Amino acid sequence: MEELEKEMNAPDFWSDQEKAKDVSKRYELIKQEVDLWSQFIKEARDLLELSEISSGDSSIEEEISSRLAELQKRYSSLEFSVLFSGDFDKGNAIISIHAGTGGVDAQDWAQMLLRMYLRFCERHGFDTSIVDETPGSEAGIKSVTLEVAGRYAYGWLRSEGGAHRLVRISPFDAEKMRHTSFALVEVLPEIEESKEIEIKEDDLKIEVMRAGGHGGQSVNTTDSAVRITHLPTGIAVKCQNERSQVQNRATAMKILKAKLLLVYQEQAESDLQKIKGEYRKAQWGNQARSYVLQPYRLVKDHRSGFETPDTEAVLNGEIDQLVESFLRQSASQ
Repeated sequence: MEELEKEMNAPDFWSDQEKAKDVSKRYELIKQEVDLWSQFIKEARDLLELSEISSGDSSIEEEISSRLAELQKRYSSLEFSVLFSGDFDKGNAIISIHAGTGGVDAQDWAQMLLRMYLRFCERHGFDTSIVDETPGSEAGIKSVTLEVAGRYAYGWLRSEGGAHRLVRISPFDAEKMRHTSFALVEVLPEIEESKEIEIKEDDLKIEVMRAGGHGGQSVNTTDSAVRITHLPTGIAVKCQNERSQVQNRATAMKILKAKLLLVYQEQAESDLQKIKGEYRKAQWGNQARSYVLQPYRLVKDHRSGFETPDTEAVLNGEIDQLVESFLRQSASQ
């Protein structure tokens, strides 16, 4: 906070208005967090002083007990933020959702997950923007890429990476049979300019095309969509949300750098499966989380073991407990 304050006090701070707004927003968010901890510490010290002069007075001890319970509850909430200790946890996130095994049901399931994340982001005050979307042939979506901006956006959402499995009575089956569908969720951190990674122009294949999806306002009448393929790794990123080809290229490059960073990290740490292109297989046996709507109701995270029968709340974006269980599990390992 002090470093940002020095930057804000510089004479030329507002010469770059876009950067100045970003710095000011970051400063306010950090200040809010510092103020919360400062207020908590002050109240804890006041309570300690009160306990030292209670001298067995039952009315004072009753007040101490009540205030202590409240402080413990607040501490649990504040302490949760300590779990966001990763290199990119405080920054923005990029979410990609891909329909997997299950045909039209999987495409509908991918759209349900998009709705779940949009509602979650809205509840947490995160800004969202869809940068690319491919609609399904009959219903739902084949794939979608979403930018999420806000403090700790990646920290909150990194738990969502993996295959998500849905079991329900299919609304697309005339015989009302139970179907199992899969969707893959990839979560990437948005890379700050200070952490740029080098990409050679010769390693890129850049294609421009007419934007697909819903039209209007010249979006579908000009070659504004951009697909960038990183030839050495085969990673491909497409962006068509903006009307400008230049803006779409910049966004696609940002997502490509995030994917490449994860690949390089995986290469440095182990020989685990690398991120390859726009799609990885989402099917039985690979799921990170299951959502069962029939014959019973249950959402279970297979990594942390946390489960809840309140499937409606989860699908409406109330995934905080699932996220917390994953983060606490990861921190304990």
